Amino acid sequence: MSSMAYTPVPTGTGLKAKVQKFGSFLASMVMPNIGAFIAWGLITALFIPTGWTPNSSLGELVSPMITYLLPILIGYTGGRIVHGQRGAVIGAIATTGVVVGSSVPMFLGAMIAGPASAWVLKQFDKLTADRLRAGFEMLVDNFSLGIIGGAFAVLGKLAIGPAVNHVTDWAGHGVNWVLNHHLLPFVSILIEPAKVLFLNNAINHGVLDPLAVAQAAGPHHRSILFMLESNPGPGLGILCAYLLFGPRALRPTVPGAIVIQFLGGIHEIYFPYILMKPRLILAAIAGGFAGISVFSVTGAGLVASPSPGSIFAYLTETPRGSYFGVLAGVVVAAAVSFVVASLLLGFGRGEKAEEAEETQDADEAAAVPAQSSPEGATA
Repeated sequence: MSSMAYTPVPTGTGLKAKVQKFGSFLASMVMPNIGAFIAWGLITALFIPTGWTPNSSLGELVSPMITYLLPILIGYTGGRIVHGQRGAVIGAIATTGVVVGSSVPMFLGAMIAGPASAWVLKQFDKLTADRLRAGFEMLVDNFSLGIIGGAFAVLGKLAIGPAVNHVTDWAGHGVNWVLNHHLLPFVSILIEPAKVLFLNNAINHGVLDPLAVAQAAGPHHRSILFMLESNPGPGLGILCAYLLFGPRALRPTVPGAIVIQFLGGIHEIYFPYILMKPRLILAAIAGGFAGISVFSVTGAGLVASPSPGSIFAYLTETPRGSYFGVLAGVVVAAAVSFVVASLLLGFGRGEKAEEAEETQDADEAAAVPAQSSPEGATA
């Protein structure tokens, strides 16, 4: 089964269709590896110091998996989509360079380096096709992959990785600006798109947590900043909308994603669903905005970072007297994102229209041979 088979392929023309196709392509690099994300998520939720069953030895699995395994799998899959097995191998090589050249989990870098390196190799293979003498094919194939792959690994270390680091820093500066100008709910406009590009850990642990820890050390012993990125409400609302109104082929995968996201706190599980329908980022922003607004009005805050960002971690880190505000913010965020996502999905009407159109196209295609058969032909 091809990687693209995991995601519905958008049809049509125009800017909207191009954006959807690009989002579907990004999602197709992640969806085949959801099992790996679940494995990492379960290990994280169980064994980190704030997990369900802390274990320092088994917790050592968490960092290598998110730093190396998951990005390399994404780069491998992206390369395979572009150029088969040879593309997969060079995608993994290129992603290794990107991973080494960055200080944050390099999911976005993998989505760039994997397909790009595979595309270059594909062009080289087209150039040399039917021009090699017999017996030299394997030699040229192996050396071309090694040389181009090595060059992309160096490029990833020196350019792609640092560039993604700069993007992360830019997002962090944007969040800081919003915080300094007391526009807290509007921080969702920056945080939610950054999350979907897998910059959530960099934003949360690199920018928000240090500020939140300093705030929690004050007289109130709590901070709303712990909840800006980690709120599980927006993701839950979007997944529920997908379950009811999303593409039928994907609906069976949603209940498991809800468990991993809301109960396990692994938000990465729902990012591919947004990438497949990029307009749903508006639902995430609306849900985040609503949740932060409720947190602000009720004076809610957590005493420490809810890691992973599950509802159980939220309840564990909630100080006495703040449960109403915390739970209200999560529920309102989920409700708002669900309503907006349902509207953007057309309450399933768009899905039914697409299915009808596909059925009509199939019927027309089946009718063509019958209409074009020679007159008087018999079985």
